[in-house]
Amino acid sequence: MEIAPTAQPPVCRLMDYGKFKYRESKKRHEAKLKQKQIQVKEVKFRPGTDEGDYQIKLRNLVRFLEEGDKTKITLRFRGREMAHQEFGVRLLERIKGELEPYGVIEQFPKMEGRQMIMVLSPKRK
Repeated sequence: MEIAPTAQPPVCRLMDYGKFKYRESKKRHEAKLKQKQIQVKEVKFRPGTDEGDYQIKLRNLVRFLEEGDKTKITLRFRGREMAHQEFGVRLLERIKGELEPYGVIEQFPKMEGRQMIMVLSPKRK
């Protein structure tokens, strides 16, 4: 195996190719173990979500962001709630304000059919 091909004369070394391949596979395996797989966790709200339920869902969102996962906040409207979408917008603004220290908005709130979706990603350390 060539160690320094640009040296004059080139430097080479004899080695066991099987041992070399084994060490390389071990290095790749170690690097793979250190990687973090980012997942998207979803939390669903409704415009009439009560305070206690809101706090529990908010606590889960904080935990997801601290673990390094992206969070998808879905706000579902049913029936006459579609006529008063401003309640949903207010709720998402409140969530955004409370999660400001933990994450940044990746996708701003937008309507998709009967639901409003917002995606947050964790802040870089």
